[in-house]
Amino acid sequence: MDVRRRLPTRSVRPPSTLTAGEAPVQQQQQQQQLKASDVLPLSLYLTNGIFFVLFFSVAYFLLHRWRDKIRTSTPLHVVTLSEIAAIVSLVASVIYLLGFFGVDFVQSLVTRPPGDDNAWDAEDDLLREDSGPRSCAAGAAIDYSPPLIVISSEEEEEIIRSVVAGSVPSHSLESRLGDCRRAAAIRREALERTTGRCLAGLPFDGFDYESILGQCCELPVGYVQIPVGIAGPLLLDGRQYWVPMATTEGCLVASTNRGCKAIFASGGATSMVLKDAMTRAPVVRFPTAAMAAHLKLFVEDPINFDTLALLFNRSSRYGRLKGIACAIAGKNLYMRFSCSTGDAMGMNMVSKGVQNVLDFLQSDFPHMDVIGLSGNFCSDKKAAAVNWIEGRGKSVVCEATIGEEVVQKVLKTSVAALVELNVLKNLTGSAMAAALGGFNAHASNIVSAVYIATGQDPAQNVESSNCITMMEAVNGGKDLHISVTMPSIEVGTVGGGTQLASQSACLNLLGVKGASKESPGANSRVLATIVAGSVLAGELSLMSAIAAGQLLQSHMKYNRSTRDVSKIGS
Repeated sequence: MDVRRRLPTRSVRPPSTLTAGEAPVQQQQQQQQLKASDVLPLSLYLTNGIFFVLFFSVAYFLLHRWRDKIRTSTPLHVVTLSEIAAIVSLVASVIYLLGFFGVDFVQSLVTRPPGDDNAWDAEDDLLREDSGPRSCAAGAAIDYSPPLIVISSEEEEEIIRSVVAGSVPSHSLESRLGDCRRAAAIRREALERTTGRCLAGLPFDGFDYESILGQCCELPVGYVQIPVGIAGPLLLDGRQYWVPMATTEGCLVASTNRGCKAIFASGGATSMVLKDAMTRAPVVRFPTAAMAAHLKLFVEDPINFDTLALLFNRSSRYGRLKGIACAIAGKNLYMRFSCSTGDAMGMNMVSKGVQNVLDFLQSDFPHMDVIGLSGNFCSDKKAAAVNWIEGRGKSVVCEATIGEEVVQKVLKTSVAALVELNVLKNLTGSAMAAALGGFNAHASNIVSAVYIATGQDPAQNVESSNCITMMEAVNGGKDLHISVTMPSIEVGTVGGGTQLASQSACLNLLGVKGASKESPGANSRVLATIVAGSVLAGELSLMSAIAAGQLLQSHMKYNRSTRDVSKIGS
């Protein structure tokens, strides 16, 4: 457990820059923000050491006294003054040691002032429901000016010099200082001095650096702003979704929004999750190919599956082994484990289960040499035929029938033109390019935008964008049937970036935030169908723009800025 004591926060602006109305409020907040750690001016390791010694010494004293009472038949409830003091000390040390953040645990219970908005947990803030509409204060201005990081003490200046000189590792600042924001500020200042480059355009304030510690990003110096647009409503499986898309590509959200409009006007789209299983494939080596083949037969034998599944499933409440597929390359064996992972994307979950099975197999196959927990037969974050054929994560198919009138009035093209273009572009053209899972117009565009907005792993866009788009004239050639089949959508609604405030808000907008309590895995499956439905809308709109000869015109209108960007920040 990483136990840290937060240091008093420092303002990033000098007092002279405060406005007249802001100064009294700032002073009042500084007076109220007294922490329990401020009245205990001890270093963190010394404080923890005192309580550890107190706990074990008092426990030893009490056990020794109680043993003497048992030997002399003295009632245990008869206690002396020293024993009472020892019991109180034991309780106090237990309370301290059980705290997640040492003295900060006591501070959160005792000294937090009522109504302190800064102390709200991001999760509770997002779940708070108000009966009335919310509105921003009139005239409220947002300060987008670059942060002014003030080096307020000789101690901080010395740390910066040490980081620049290399005597203090930059990665150790959080553990040394116990304050993630302060560590990021010092690291940022050291980086500017080392490189001689200014980072004024990279935002620093307005981000919770504690939330990413040990979870999302190491060595932070700021954060990047990506605008989030909304496409929708997307009418999918009888429900309406407003889809958040984080992107810097003009025209993408507008185009997807037009596809949503066409789908909505035609009665909506339907989807189906065909498979739900994350994979991990370790590679093991044997002295001979025959030994490798022997293990392959053992693992794939249905008689042994229940034993392996029992070992695998011990690693998690939600991870359940579904199958193992093996492939041999000489003396090397690749075992592709597939398992359900609840509402998590599940890479860590399946990896822990695989490790349990490997430990078991090692005893029966002593000549097995585990080369790597991942042998690329999984296959993660790489274009691979195994994902296209066997699937990985969620395999989803989504379809819609677009009426002739909607095709003409909303999409500005014809059914025949769309069908012909799809065959020559998405099918024949992709085949000519020897595409692997890329039989579509721009599925990765939508996948990436939704992934970034909802806290998914953007690198998994590689396999998650595997998609084949099909179009066919139906109802006597009047209407258009369009479908997307995506065999490897890798998403989760818990863990990783989904726990950050902005990404969590986007998941909440879709109604799939966190884990499903009624049916584990339901939220992540719904999110996968939303991704497929959004891709369907994007494919429909882009293909229509190409068929109507409007692609260049649209991009020149929405993807070109007439503003002088170089003068915006000045």
